[in-house]
Amino acid sequence: MNENQAQAMRQLLERQDVAALGTLHGGEPFVSMVPYALLSGGRGFVIHVSRLATHTKDMETHAGVSLLVMDERTPEVLPQALPRITVQGQASRCGPEDPLHAEAKEVYLARFPDSAELFGFADFALFVIAPRALRVVGGFAQAWSVTAADYVRWMAASG
Repeated sequence: MNENQAQAMRQLLERQDVAALGTLHGGEPFVSMVPYALLSGGRGFVIHVSRLATHTKDMETHAGVSLLVMDERTPEVLPQALPRITVQGQASRCGPEDPLHAEAKEVYLARFPDSAELFGFADFALFVIAPRALRVVGGFAQAWSVTAADYVRWMAASG
């Protein structure tokens, strides 16, 4: 992955704010939608989810998850050429005692200020998804596998 490709990856992750979240549910794949924010320097994706949601229970049972972030669909781009990023990661609850909690809450609320009241609900919690590996597709014949270390390096280069 070169600098231009890394920049396109960063821009897609910063431009979009919703991902498909894949979890393991009773031994079967389960996909849902989650809004996300980014921790600085590529340290993770922040989601704020209800403990009543299936995906939250799944993450508490099996921390291995996947996120899919896709660019917006436009008529001139074939669906197969749509830029997208698949993240394989480890989800962990980020409670008030966690050193990342203040930053995670801050970046989430900066991106989703209308969800401030949800932080007052007892059944909602922050989770951080730490990337283990990524697959970045920029279009036809444009795909790269990215390690967690390279992702951190490329995301830190933006700041």
